[in-house]
Amino acid sequence: MKNALLWVAALALALAAAPLAAREPIRIGWTAWADGVFVTRLAARIIEAELDQPVELVRAGIAEQYQGVASGRLDAMLMSWQPQTHGPYIRRVAGRAEDLGALYTGGRLGWAVPAYAPRDVIASIADLDSAGVRERLDGRITGIEPASGLMRLSRRAVDAYGLEDYTLEPGGGPAMGKALTRAIEANEWIVVTAWSPHWMFAAFDLRYLEDERGILGGSERIHALARPGFHADHPAVAELLGRIWLPQAELEAALLDAHEDSTTAAVDRYLEAHPDRIAYWVSGDH
Repeated sequence: MKNALLWVAALALALAAAPLAAREPIRIGWTAWADGVFVTRLAARIIEAELDQPVELVRAGIAEQYQGVASGRLDAMLMSWQPQTHGPYIRRVAGRAEDLGALYTGGRLGWAVPAYAPRDVIASIADLDSAGVRERLDGRITGIEPASGLMRLSRRAVDAYGLEDYTLEPGGGPAMGKALTRAIEANEWIVVTAWSPHWMFAAFDLRYLEDERGILGGSERIHALARPGFHADHPAVAELLGRIWLPQAELEAALLDAHEDSTTAAVDRYLEAHPDRIAYWVSGDH
């Protein structure tokens, strides 16, 4: 019995001293949305540096992330928009995911235009149903990934506002940002499917079009979700993710920093600027 206890103690010490690379990584899903990329890489950096837990970032569409968490193929995702944007996905995984809490609030979806587009001509989505406005926009609404909640709601808005003469162009978040930048540099009109927080609201003077029908929803919270049993398997990581909180203005400034330089550099600067906050996220001690 004594030898068995000594063996168990030695094994526990060996596991505790195991190098980072030898441990099984936790798998966190992400997709190329500006806020999601920054927050996911920020969390991964802290988890690896402060908790000695390796992380594998898995690029996947938003539907795949929910499916991955529910099935256990992914350990977590940090891009769950609640209550409306991802409502169908959330209902689909009910009882098969752990909600670790909100990472930031004040999320919003909508269609945005540069502020120089005259408000008395184009103030609302309904104003798009005008021959003159449609001509200035070349009959295009610049979108993002087809499976995103924003595009699902945007397709509904096209139908609800009778905009069948427009093309809702799918793409990706980065492609939408590039199209917006090109249009503003040329002083051209453009409508983009937009969301906050996003670097473009820190970089440009933009405004959302009024959505009188409320198709695109209201204020959203962005949560971390984990697979069933994740908290029991990785309590320190789960509790860290549950304590992360980012003010919207601060997050948008970091997103602009990432856009103008790199996400890695922006994460470095954020960590340097907020050591006390990071320490609280890790330990829970004020």
